Amino acid sequence: MLRALSADGGGSRFNPLVVVELTSNTKEEAIAWLLSRIRDTQQNGGAELLVEQLGPGVDAQEKENPNMFLVGATWQRLLSGAEDVGLFKEFHDGSMRGFTCANKHNFKDFKGDGDSFLSMAECQYIIKHELDTLRAKDETHVPGHNQVKLYPGKSIIRRLLSKGILIQVFPLHEKEELKRLSFSWYQKVKLSFQPLDDIRHYYGEGQALYFGFLEYFTFALVPMALIGVPYYLFDWENYDKYVIFAAFNLVWCTVILELWKRGSASLAYRWGTLSRKKAFEEPRPGFHGVLGFNPVTGREEPLYPNTKRQLRVYLVSLPFVLLCLYLSLYIMMIYFLMEGWVLSAHDAEPTFSTGILCFIPSIIYAVVIEIMNLIYRYAAEFLTEWENHRLESSYQNHLVLKVLVFNFFNCFASLFYIAFVMQDMVLLRQSLATLLITSQILNQFMEAFLPYWLQRRRNKKMIRKVQKRKTLEDKELPLADQVRLEADMSTYLGTFDDYLELFLLFGYVSLFSCVYPLAAVLVVLNNITEVYSDAFKMCRVFKRPFSDPAANIGVWQLAFEAMSVIAVVTNCSLIGMSPQVKAYFLDSDTQLILWTVAVEHGLLAFKFILTFLIPDVPKHIQINLARLEFESLEALKKKKMLEASEVSKTVQ
Repeated sequence: MLRALSADGGGSRFNPLVVVELTSNTKEEAIAWLLSRIRDTQQNGGAELLVEQLGPGVDAQEKENPNMFLVGATWQRLLSGAEDVGLFKEFHDGSMRGFTCANKHNFKDFKGDGDSFLSMAECQYIIKHELDTLRAKDETHVPGHNQVKLYPGKSIIRRLLSKGILIQVFPLHEKEELKRLSFSWYQKVKLSFQPLDDIRHYYGEGQALYFGFLEYFTFALVPMALIGVPYYLFDWENYDKYVIFAAFNLVWCTVILELWKRGSASLAYRWGTLSRKKAFEEPRPGFHGVLGFNPVTGREEPLYPNTKRQLRVYLVSLPFVLLCLYLSLYIMMIYFLMEGWVLSAHDAEPTFSTGILCFIPSIIYAVVIEIMNLIYRYAAEFLTEWENHRLESSYQNHLVLKVLVFNFFNCFASLFYIAFVMQDMVLLRQSLATLLITSQILNQFMEAFLPYWLQRRRNKKMIRKVQKRKTLEDKELPLADQVRLEADMSTYLGTFDDYLELFLLFGYVSLFSCVYPLAAVLVVLNNITEVYSDAFKMCRVFKRPFSDPAANIGVWQLAFEAMSVIAVVTNCSLIGMSPQVKAYFLDSDTQLILWTVAVEHGLLAFKFILTFLIPDVPKHIQINLARLEFESLEALKKKKMLEASEVSKTVQ
């Protein structure tokens, strides 16, 4: 249940859910106009929400931004908003159904006035939706800011955000609930599942699905890790006997992804997002173009020729990506030159120091790879923004494609070269181990130690200031200072980087772990620490993100499946190169190649057949969804018949 907090010094009670921060130099006319539009009724085109200005902090002498506002809503408004956004809740018969105010008492957890029916994350998502759909009426510009043009139907919040008047909109943490979640999630070391339902309740389905996938991936690696340990201990020096491990890889990488689709469908159904209709996408805040008429929405909005966008993609972005791939290849060749020089020095005079020196090129190359990935990420974001995609989904798809192609090539090109051009299994094992261990150390530093240090440094100033006034006896900040502290926290940028890291780890394990069996063990250990570091960052370092009602992991499912297809080809090729298989084809290399290709095609066919045989959605969920669709159609028929009978009575 939401806590009533004092929003000002007057003692009035108000449930703050979301913070809206404007720039300190925003004109008074613009502030008054925006607040009136937020408070105005829906019939008049407003959001019909509650909003109050945030009071001063503990140290009123310090320069603070006065234009911070707390936004909330009445419970009736939140319930009507839940119906508007198509929120699914558990019905009295146990099924998940779209919430309607007319049918509210038939939902399982609806009691009394429904003041505990919605979670805080759901309430904040509803408020964000209402703010995003706040549109200009007949205004031509933002009052007091003549350069910020408006037109009927334009999203006010998006325009203010794109023009820099609105700094940020973020949901507030609920301190007591966050303490309970932190304790059960990461503050005690335990061998158990994550509290996914609690994570979903506090952060939403998108975050819960990421942590669910991280947990599933970790457990799925356990069989490979258990096989890898004895394989490492008893078969270490014989690099040729990796056929069995490679064959296991082929089956493993296919089965785990198919089972995850079923698992994620079960989670999404339980959380009410599997059958939830996707909301109509509005243009991105950064989208620009010539003002024109949109025949779909019937509103005036910026239009940008698709031909011009495609020219930018194929004549600028694509050549830039190819240039980056060439640079990556060039740096890889420099690495091999360094590797060759070090190996020749070691062969000429094998000592302990030259043995240690053999690992230096791989370590340097691994660090360079991480730096190149980081620089390329910024360039890819700039290019994708410059391409001027209208929808956020289109922007994300183009960004993911650019980043995945470069990261895959940058991280794995050297391994492919060693495996299939040099055909040096000893060097492949050494390079894979060095790249994997170095990248994990760098990631742990960036994701665990650095955020913890930044969080301690950021909070120290605020805590010291409050302690001087002796208002921290219960170790809780006043509301005004808590809001300003959260406003200064880092903004959570989504699960993109987290999924990208798992994608690369999946590649290391599925592509070449047969020559380095401990890869799965290292990834399991990495994922365990990843759970705790990500949980700490979500609870202590970042602002609370808005709930994302996701039904699956989106485009990343396709990325992992593409990696599994490449893994089939890679492992079949490694099997074909093994001395045990070559022994059967001593007379003809052509026959060996043909048999390897035939087996690889057969396994790919088996993989796709398996994809069709294993349904993505479990049978009982399919039946429940079909029953709900049937009942909704029957209800629609009855409603039409009732309307028709009423019309006939009126005519008579």
